[in-house]
Amino acid sequence: MPHRPARAIATSRRLSEDARRRSFILSLGSLIVMMWGAAAAFAQTEGAATDAPVIVSHGYSNFGALKYGPGEAFAYVNADAPKGGEVSLWAQGGFDSFNIYTRKGVPAASTDLMYENLMISAADDPYGLYCYLCTTVEYPESLDWVVVNLRDDVTFSDGTPMTAEDLKFTIDLFLEQGIAEFRNVIEGYFTSIEVTGPHQIRFEFNEEAPKRDRMGLVGLWNPFSKAWFEETGARLDDSSNVPFLGTGPYVLDKADFGRSIVYAKDPDWWGADLPINIGRFNFDRVRIEYFADSAAAFEAFKAGEYTMRIEGSSKEWATSYGFPAVTNGYVKVATLPDGNIGTAQGFVFNLKRDTWQDPRVRDAVRMLFNFEWANDTLFYGLYERSFSFWGGSDLAAEGVPEGPERAVLEPLVAEGLLPETILTDPAVLPPVNEAGQNLPPRRVLREASALLAEAGWTPGADGLLRNAEGKTLDAVFLQFNPSFDRIVNPYIENLRQIGINAKLDRVDNAQYVERRRTGDWDLVNHSPGQDFEPSIGLKQWFGSETAEDSSRNIMALRDPAVDRLIDEVIAAQTLDDLKPRVRALDRVLRAQGFWVPQWEKAEHWVAYWDMYGHPDPLPPLALGTLDFWWHDAAGAERLRAAGALK
Repeated sequence: MPHRPARAIATSRRLSEDARRRSFILSLGSLIVMMWGAAAAFAQTEGAATDAPVIVSHGYSNFGALKYGPGEAFAYVNADAPKGGEVSLWAQGGFDSFNIYTRKGVPAASTDLMYENLMISAADDPYGLYCYLCTTVEYPESLDWVVVNLRDDVTFSDGTPMTAEDLKFTIDLFLEQGIAEFRNVIEGYFTSIEVTGPHQIRFEFNEEAPKRDRMGLVGLWNPFSKAWFEETGARLDDSSNVPFLGTGPYVLDKADFGRSIVYAKDPDWWGADLPINIGRFNFDRVRIEYFADSAAAFEAFKAGEYTMRIEGSSKEWATSYGFPAVTNGYVKVATLPDGNIGTAQGFVFNLKRDTWQDPRVRDAVRMLFNFEWANDTLFYGLYERSFSFWGGSDLAAEGVPEGPERAVLEPLVAEGLLPETILTDPAVLPPVNEAGQNLPPRRVLREASALLAEAGWTPGADGLLRNAEGKTLDAVFLQFNPSFDRIVNPYIENLRQIGINAKLDRVDNAQYVERRRTGDWDLVNHSPGQDFEPSIGLKQWFGSETAEDSSRNIMALRDPAVDRLIDEVIAAQTLDDLKPRVRALDRVLRAQGFWVPQWEKAEHWVAYWDMYGHPDPLPPLALGTLDFWWHDAAGAERLRAAGALK
């Protein structure tokens, strides 16, 4: 499915900050009952247990009408895209599991190709949800309950039919064995989930379930086969060396653990002729090649060992795409627009460690990352500095809070949960350093040293900062990607300049996943960028209830003001309410200082051997390489005839 901008609730864990892999995440529904236009036809019937009218629709939009009507193909795809061929990409490290729903093991890339969600989104409609494994949803204006009418032609990849019993089994499985941060957020929202027919299921919500989230809580599930789980004894909370049985367009063809994976198009895929799938899932095979490091992966791409590369390194993008296959026209190099909210990539502090509890210490460390020098010297001027968790959108806080945003913050200031400066100071922006040299100016060094001294850290005889107990101020950067060495090491030099005992600890991928999970680090890369319609998923990212064990709130943020603002955002029922509340939350999160912003860009860097096509223009909210790109057989033959590819 296309990337969903409103990444509100996640049933799976984030695999790594270097691979923005698609996850089973959907935006959640709205209290607003939309006035559907001709393109979103609905019917109203009388409810059996109430006099309230019941809306019957093929989808649900949180703010505004659905863009697409029932049976309409997405406008951004190529309806005549050819089917067939192979696309191959790369991943770093290795894998030992096919289960992305547990924090055990290292999961394989792109397993989501084998599964499908009950409702899906379009890459040009930021607020809508569309029935996919269902035909219609029925609900009253209050959204006290939702009835889902499932399609009766959906089958798992073994040919067995998918029924409401499979969906109910899957939901129960996630509520029992799903990751803790997911269960902690939604636990108790359902009064009941009842199978009411072979292909019908009814969700009933209690009063605590946020109204704007209810339809999303219905649509986010990707059904598994109940019979398969019972036969195999598989568990959702354990690693698995085989994929779970799903309904998706692809099945596992073969896997060489830690080296490569091949997914093949299911020839009997139930959804092949569905209107909503026109122009989608066009490749016969998707191959993922694994490499120990990015340098080896790049050489393999140049040699044609894999054929599509989503470039993540500014250095490579600026300096390495002049190899012969590019100059000969065999490899295309494209800069494509990205209309999503920024990733907010940065280093985050491990707030479980006493060292980082003091905001003065965090502020001093933040001041010494010289983005301006790094962008000029290391990144070839290709990046912008991350500054907000909603960067590139009108949800980012700016300047001094005014109007509705100020009104949201004032009660928290009055209660002593926020300082008065949150109302008078501009929204926090990253420190600005000089591009001419890595080491910040002396005034910055003095200011950082003063903050540390105020926090009780003074230089010892060896120049290292120590507290009253004689303990050094350690800052261990956990990394697995060698390409980050050139970025982290200059930062470490700056920190050591004022006496911080900073060091880089680069480990292999398996160790990285385990240590990141268990909190064995001081600073680590994270991308807590948000979505256009934030709601209860914010609790997974920033809520106190998920701080103890989370793949998203890995910094272990616990703050009552943040929790209150999250509740305010969740309670918003209109965009006019939502936007100032999100800006207030963004302002407070940035003031917390748990994040050292790195960089971001509003474009995709893509290189591929000239045997693929994509819609032009692309939709604003998805690159869609595995969704709506296609294989050009004539282009592939030209490359083979020229001897460029085997």
